[in-house]
Amino acid sequence: MRFSARDYRMPRYKEIPNVGLYLEQTVKYINECLAPIEISITPSMLSNYVKKGYIDRPIKKQYYADQIAYAIYIVIIKQVLSMDNIASLFVLQKATYTLPVAYDYFCSELEKTLVAIFENKEEPMKDMGDIPVEKKMLHSVIVAVSHIIYLNDCFKNNLQNNASDFIRQMK
Repeated sequence: MRFSARDYRMPRYKEIPNVGLYLEQTVKYINECLAPIEISITPSMLSNYVKKGYIDRPIKKQYYADQIAYAIYIVIIKQVLSMDNIASLFVLQKATYTLPVAYDYFCSELEKTLVAIFENKEEPMKDMGDIPVEKKMLHSVIVAVSHIIYLNDCFKNNLQNNASDFIRQMK
């Protein structure tokens, strides 16, 4: 059975290394975490996020859990949002929830939404009623990025297989 992005599981905050990783180690760790959903980061991207103030500067050239969690979040949601909008979401997050709580919530909601989309079920939180605008915004981002992940998975796994089958039939 092939792996699908539907089965993706993100590392929770407590699972992120907090021992201090150098730039290349940090990039390698993030890319390993995001490989199943085919999203990646480069050392220059991470350095630019630090230069622009989206992520705290490394301590003695080492990145810790907070910086890695923010980098993972940025890399995923930059698929659908500008960096200015991501920075605005950071402001909302910092005013309402600690990073571990916000990051773990993002992880679980992304995973639930991916399963729902892959199984063609109703998306979690479809009826949002009176929830705060911050959660509605985050939910919209998660749904949008989940659809992109789903489409990328379809193109990679379904269309490539169908094209191969078609080519074999033509021979």
